[in-house]
Amino acid sequence: MSIELEKILAAAPATTRGQPTQLSADSKGQRIAYASGKSIFLRNIDDPSISKQYTGHTATTTVAKFSPSGFYVASGDVTGKVRVWDAVEAVNTKGEYPIISGRITDIAWDGDSQRIIAVGDGRERFGHCITADSGNSVGEVSGHSKIVNAVAIRQQRPLRAATVSDDNTMCFLHGAPFKFNSKAAGLHKGFVMGTAFSPDGSKLVTVGADRRIQLYDGKTGEPTKQIGEGVHTGSVFAVSWAQDSKRFVTASADQTVRVWDAESGENLHTWRVGEEGSVNVSDQQVGVVWPHGRSDGLVISLSLSGDLNYLKEGSDKPFRVVQGHNKTVTALGVGSEKSPSGGSPTIVTGSFDGRVVSWDISAGSGTVVEGQSHSNQVTHFTSASSGQTFSVGWDDTLRTIQTSTAQFLSNPAKLPSQPKGIATATFGGQSYILAALTDSVAIYSPKDGSLLHNHPTAFPPSSIAAHGTTVAVGAANAPAIHILSLSPASSPPTLSLTQIITNTSTTLQSISTLTFSPSGAHLAAGTAAGKILVYKSADWTLETDRWSAHTARVLGIAWNKAGTHAVSGGLDTHVHVWSLAKPGARVRAANAHKDGVTGVAWIEVDGTEKVVSVGGDSAVKVWGVKGVA
Repeated sequence: MSIELEKILAAAPATTRGQPTQLSADSKGQRIAYASGKSIFLRNIDDPSISKQYTGHTATTTVAKFSPSGFYVASGDVTGKVRVWDAVEAVNTKGEYPIISGRITDIAWDGDSQRIIAVGDGRERFGHCITADSGNSVGEVSGHSKIVNAVAIRQQRPLRAATVSDDNTMCFLHGAPFKFNSKAAGLHKGFVMGTAFSPDGSKLVTVGADRRIQLYDGKTGEPTKQIGEGVHTGSVFAVSWAQDSKRFVTASADQTVRVWDAESGENLHTWRVGEEGSVNVSDQQVGVVWPHGRSDGLVISLSLSGDLNYLKEGSDKPFRVVQGHNKTVTALGVGSEKSPSGGSPTIVTGSFDGRVVSWDISAGSGTVVEGQSHSNQVTHFTSASSGQTFSVGWDDTLRTIQTSTAQFLSNPAKLPSQPKGIATATFGGQSYILAALTDSVAIYSPKDGSLLHNHPTAFPPSSIAAHGTTVAVGAANAPAIHILSLSPASSPPTLSLTQIITNTSTTLQSISTLTFSPSGAHLAAGTAAGKILVYKSADWTLETDRWSAHTARVLGIAWNKAGTHAVSGGLDTHVHVWSLAKPGARVRAANAHKDGVTGVAWIEVDGTEKVVSVGGDSAVKVWGVKGVA
């Protein structure tokens, strides 16, 4: 038996309101690089389901930039460190260099792919110039009194560099080694957010929170002209040049992305993201890149929501939007219906910020579920045969998703207390939604979300699972599982306690997750100590206690279709696949998700059973498992 990573559905870029987010494209226009969580993702532009993940940083990442050669990437994090690594496999690290004492905001490469300037929010200094292969100093960044937001290096000789800052100025550097030459002050009346040299090196542009677009001579740094005055109605966060050095594109908080002619100053084209006439903060455009090496004129912009918008001249709206999570994914569910491509069931994921995404695993694409979503962390999903998926979250609501349309229905049910888990019990074609709450188990109607019965418990529930009329509820304060029986014939349906399973082993802690096998013959229970116990549901005797390789809390367990194998994920970042017949014959995907695995599922993709996992890195990963009969 073996497990192998097949596909990474990458996390969305991390964004911060009021700050620019840097995007980078390789020299061939095939991939983009961006930061999300503690990872850097390299994503194929034409097929976003193809991506690489670099996990070398130990702190939250902030920026990633391809070298002009395309062989390396330089990335920075909030601790002020810059790492240089290979862009092919995103594994081998060439070097790690401490630059400043605070967050790295931007990085620029010289045209030879040899030197790097990294800038940000430091104490003694706001940036530094180093060689990419050794970290040796090749100059200094000076002249600013506040955080430096962006940096650009002229790709031709003589080398020039520009830095822009919250002190409303642009500093011009001569190199190499890079040294302060001149300062453009008094032009921008607010924070300067972005800067870029034209590919031919003849021009330099800066943009800022004052909505000003200022052009300079690329060789001397002398201001030449201002263009587009009064056109953008919000802060301009980012700028990127076309390959012809005649046009550039800007991204703004006014929800627009605009193409400009550098000579005439004319606004050649405008895209507006979001509903026409509406003002939505999440549609603010905080990043943009114009990939070179392409013939289709593609522009990619970034919304504050983390959506990547694919733009082409001739269309006023994005022709494609790549969506996903940029916060920790906290819940994973499998829908009862096939995805639009028909090759796999629909997967739903929920994150810490309340965003819910519906995934077509076969197509490798995700769509944000529209409608009134949860206002904060999504806790759990369950599905019903009606084609609906149900979710609960820390906003103490039960919400219904119409899986086929990826829409929230407008009938959320208010829960009496914070939910710990949710399950579906089905009997005689009738389904019931069971929610484990702070001190009770509540039964809800899947038709209208109405509360049918609230069964108080003498213990705080931690998790819940159901099969048929059998309901298993884990205890948060003891290694105990309470088996309840659902009586759907009564009106309203009720729950009654039938048995308590207690494991007396002193090494065990509270139950963290529960799941029945598809036939209901076995119940797997994960504990806070990392151990998994499997019980026979016929008499609740212990089948095996040898599934004990996790070193931290088990956060998810799922069975394969035959009920012969199970997959688990835990806070220790690992995914394990277990065999019921051979409890010792496990396989492991080590460090599957940075900061922990929060959910796992076993699904059929194009006729083959595969494992799906989610976790703290905000990514959705698909694993191939071999040797499972």
